[in-house]
Amino acid sequence: MLAVALRTRSKDPKALGLSPAAAKLRLLKRLRCTLKFEKRAWGTGARLVAGADEVGRGSLFGPVVAAAVILDPAYRIRGLRDSKLLPAERREELAVRIREHSIAIAIAAVDSARIDQINIYQASRLAILHAVRQLAPAADYLLADAVRIDCDLPQLPIIHGDALSASIAAASIIAKVERDRMISAWDPVFPMYGLASNKGYSTPHHIAALREHGPSPLHRQSFAPVWNAPIPQEVLSFMLEEVAASAEEVTVHLES
Repeated sequence: MLAVALRTRSKDPKALGLSPAAAKLRLLKRLRCTLKFEKRAWGTGARLVAGADEVGRGSLFGPVVAAAVILDPAYRIRGLRDSKLLPAERREELAVRIREHSIAIAIAAVDSARIDQINIYQASRLAILHAVRQLAPAADYLLADAVRIDCDLPQLPIIHGDALSASIAAASIIAKVERDRMISAWDPVFPMYGLASNKGYSTPHHIAALREHGPSPLHRQSFAPVWNAPIPQEVLSFMLEEVAASAEEVTVHLES
């Protein structure tokens, strides 16, 4: 019913001359982030309601990162909304406040190799599941952004949940800040891709770098812009050393 309500309130993006991404952004800006869904859960007797979300699903590089957050019903954090709608500085500020005033926070990541094995959708669900399981105290109800998680908790998947639920928005902000930090830390290792600025997404600079240099070992090999790169994957020197060491161990074992 929620999905139907959202569709009827939005206008035809083709008639407005908008791309799908621009149309979605316009819709998200119109939605109000409240505690409505949390209050419904509290009304059922739940006391530790967690919001969960992931970020990095569309990135070409690095892990998908999820967070789960149990907000304190007694403390209202103003300004919570979908992390995509917030400038980086505001996300950082809100992340500090969320950490200071939440009952529990947990973060989990699924790396690019696992993403290539099980696909990005399943990897996103897995990251959320890991984050939810790490919460201490444990949640007794789960609000998630448009996905159902394989756990025994009563849960409610909410379409555009990060723009509608304060708990999911908080999780989105925590996950986004953490993933940006992780990807930026790899920028000095792979400076050609501009990771500090694009965070691994498909910017023109990133695509051009893939065509010129090929993908790194941390790129998602199952994503078309990566496996379409004309140059083979770069191998880090420490990876070559590990392979050589493993081969030497096997040789010693066989000789003995």
